[in-house]
Amino acid sequence: MYGWLQALFVLALLVVLHVPVGDYMARTLDGGRHLAVERRLYRICGIDPDREQDWRNYLVALTAFTVLSVVALFALFTLQNRLPWSLGHPGMSWELALHTAVSFTTNTSWQNYAGEATTGHLAVMAGLGVQAFASAAVGMCVGLALIRALVRRGGTEIGNFWVDLVRSVFRVLLPLAVLFGIVLICMGVQQNLDGAHAVNTVAGGTQSLIGGPVGSWESIKLMSGDGGGFFNASSAHPFENPSSLSNALEILIMLIVPTAFIRTFGRLAGDLRLGWTLLIVVGILFGLLLVAGNLAQTAGTGTVAQAVGAQAEGTETRFGIPASTLFGVSATASADGALNSSYDSFSSLGGGVLLAAMMLGEIAPGGTGSGLYGLIIVVLVAIFLGGLMVGRTPEFMGKRIGFAEMRYVVLYGLVSPSLILAFTGLAVALPAGVSSMGNVGAHGLTEVLYAYTSNVNSNGSAMAGLNGNTMFYNLTMTAAMFIGRYLPIAFVLALAGRLVRRQPQAVTAGTLRTQGVSFVVLATGVALIVALLNFLPALSLGPLADGLLG
Repeated sequence: MYGWLQALFVLALLVVLHVPVGDYMARTLDGGRHLAVERRLYRICGIDPDREQDWRNYLVALTAFTVLSVVALFALFTLQNRLPWSLGHPGMSWELALHTAVSFTTNTSWQNYAGEATTGHLAVMAGLGVQAFASAAVGMCVGLALIRALVRRGGTEIGNFWVDLVRSVFRVLLPLAVLFGIVLICMGVQQNLDGAHAVNTVAGGTQSLIGGPVGSWESIKLMSGDGGGFFNASSAHPFENPSSLSNALEILIMLIVPTAFIRTFGRLAGDLRLGWTLLIVVGILFGLLLVAGNLAQTAGTGTVAQAVGAQAEGTETRFGIPASTLFGVSATASADGALNSSYDSFSSLGGGVLLAAMMLGEIAPGGTGSGLYGLIIVVLVAIFLGGLMVGRTPEFMGKRIGFAEMRYVVLYGLVSPSLILAFTGLAVALPAGVSSMGNVGAHGLTEVLYAYTSNVNSNGSAMAGLNGNTMFYNLTMTAAMFIGRYLPIAFVLALAGRLVRRQPQAVTAGTLRTQGVSFVVLATGVALIVALLNFLPALSLGPLADGLLG
């Protein structure tokens, strides 16, 4: 009962806070005057902030920023031992540095290394911390571009990538990160620049504890969908997440910006009812995942689980099973990837719920910006199918959805399942992939499937039974993360380029309504059915089979 009350409190607070945060984002991100510090930055970089871009130029600017980010991070990681604040850590090997650079640039933050044992303070602050802001802002930029395409009445421009990037970082992410960071530090999250300290344990031995700028990174890693932990144990580590109160706050931080972005969409579209409709769809999907996760984790399957009444293995006692399940569902449904318990210790069906949260396309509520444009893709599919079934015109916000638009929607939807299933099949078929599997059978398949699902969908969470720090996994995961992030973005921007040229049509009796119970059921059903059609066979061979065998 306590776990359900905690979940209801956190989610109710989220619903309340998403209104002012979403309204603030709508006011500050689109239009208005440039701040003096922003104009100075634009002059230094040679950017004309008042010149907008069509979708091709927007994509070129985004790609250029991505490539520069990967190169900078790669250099930082490989040359770490020659830089200050390395804490004596050597530079990464080239394949691990490439994997890590792409991982944090794509907002995935999958770590094939032990955090505190591999990266120094400079790599964390100047590399991973900076990319936590930048990669999240890129998702917000794409979301804003698609919103403008839906709202504007003709033309070709969908905004200026550099302006959207600067505003997302300095007006939204940075202020919220400072606010939440201060609160977390006050709750006991560590914040210093210390190295390792030897401390005496209760048993009379010694243990090395490392310090670091954890509090300043914790807020942005959670809020941005970054999820990478300063410590290898991530938010299960007491220096990152010291109490039940901080645990509840960290869950709220993970969900606040993606949820508020739905409100921002409704405000910029001039249709708050549509925003609330999409939020209800997200709420239903999240609720289904949370209920399924709790049922799986409290089922008590297996000898030990039956003895204690639930799946307690790998769970922090200071949080308990319900709060750990809520954290896990929030992390996978929000594209964050942080953890406060071992996901490999979840029950087979509980791990399947986490997989399902990512396989939905991470739209409940998904990542910063990426959750919104993923949700709009689902809505467009629902509108098109609904229009065909009842003979109504497939339109969204007055823009007719025809063959050209649906082509990009379909291509977007094919990227994730194609990559996940192809790379998973490759890994379990080749000796280089099988040799890193700590488990065999259905559970081993689940761990590999989870890994590539997490990589392709920019989540970053992992099951510990798979050793990913090998040449094979570093390179295949790098490809999965890069293609899985930027090919869908290219299709979304191409779709925006089509939609922005469409003149809005007058609403008639034949227009399919995008509010009300019928549309909520339709959109929710489409999200679930599409995910099931894509992944049910793989889930049947992995977590479902593992659960039945257990």
